[in-house]
Amino acid sequence: MRIVVAHNRYREAQPSGENTIVDAEISQLTAAGVEVLPFLRSSDEIPSMPKTAKALLPISPMYAPKAQADLSRLLTEHRPDVLHLHNPYPLLSPWVVRTAHKHGVPVVQTVHNYRQVCSSGLYFRDGVICQDCRGRALGVPAVVHRCYRGSRAQSALMATTLAVHRGTWKSVDRFIALTSAVADHLRDYGIPDSRIVVKPNGIPDPGTPAPLGQGFLFLGRLSPEKGLGLLLEAWRRHPDGALGPLRVAGDGELRPLVEAAAAERADVTFLGPLDRAGVRSALAASAVVLATSTWHDVLPTVIIEALASGRPVLGTALGGIPYLVGADTPREPAGTGPAVIASAPAPASPGGPAAAGGPGGVGGMAGLGSASGVASALPAGVLAGEAGWVVPPEPAALAAALPLAAAGAAALAAPARSRYERVFHPDVVTKQLLAVYAGLARS
Repeated sequence: MRIVVAHNRYREAQPSGENTIVDAEISQLTAAGVEVLPFLRSSDEIPSMPKTAKALLPISPMYAPKAQADLSRLLTEHRPDVLHLHNPYPLLSPWVVRTAHKHGVPVVQTVHNYRQVCSSGLYFRDGVICQDCRGRALGVPAVVHRCYRGSRAQSALMATTLAVHRGTWKSVDRFIALTSAVADHLRDYGIPDSRIVVKPNGIPDPGTPAPLGQGFLFLGRLSPEKGLGLLLEAWRRHPDGALGPLRVAGDGELRPLVEAAAAERADVTFLGPLDRAGVRSALAASAVVLATSTWHDVLPTVIIEALASGRPVLGTALGGIPYLVGADTPREPAGTGPAVIASAPAPASPGGPAAAGGPGGVGGMAGLGSASGVASALPAGVLAGEAGWVVPPEPAALAAALPLAAAGAAALAAPARSRYERVFHPDVVTKQLLAVYAGLARS
């Protein structure tokens, strides 16, 4: 099988999980015997471009002529079975879908964000979830609020690009939704179920988990949308030392907030940015990993790392987090309302799983994953999944769930590792991806 992998790499100065996932996927496909033809551009190329190329940059998200010519030559020469697109902006443009179809090559796209609708791709603006452009023919609010790169002009171009390419996106042969929440987003956009496959990313197996540590670990970018402020407000509702240690690792604009909390309380430790060895050490020392995003975080890789290490996760019920921990009851599509509403489970049908009080059930009852298997009452708003718990993005709900997670971590350590092995192991996700390719190549 011969596959073109198309991706516009994000700047190296801006660490990108998407770049890492694309690189890993290429390696995994190659190891599986697939002939991969990378069709890559990088935003790092922009400063060194000749003036003539730079002059065309403003229109490149809509139509990138050089990229289409280069891709056309590649497709003519190698006649691949499938083109797999990741990020097209700004140097490839969604026009690569049309170019591939012109050559009779089916297209798969992995949806890493919400940019079919949202110019920033995040459904998040000014510290809150934003849905202002949903359902509009043209995303005028994105222009008003300078949502793309802080520029009104560039936001106007991106909003126009999304409008122009609505038909292009709807012609993609198969969408890979990284989580059930992304699948909901695509359905809301008008993509039929028959063209959506839920396939998460995978990460390399770190091996047998270390014995469970103590306390909690927050690992990620220290920025508002990652919910660090929410976490610290919830943590302060408990006496110093009552929950064990809270370790915070990472860097970003909210670093002073963490440093102040560490100076204020003996149970908060700021680890700073960590390399891979440091991440492994921090995971080994902890019992529960926190994912407290206040936006519809698509697929926080730190959760998969936690599960691979046999650490359950306590997170907010937003974006892909419920799916990752196995608590993804039906809910409103990402971006369709305020955080509290968008994270609320959909009403259960009579006699359905939620009504029956299963994992993610309503009525405040769900299994804790205890050794006895006996369900226990959960605080209002807390949903238990196979590998952790999710709560509304509110300080009171998170504060109520913290002692629950501390007490239940040991019981969910083995299920967390099991979920990684069944759902997120590279062998599993690569097999799923090959099945997607094979289905399109046959058709």
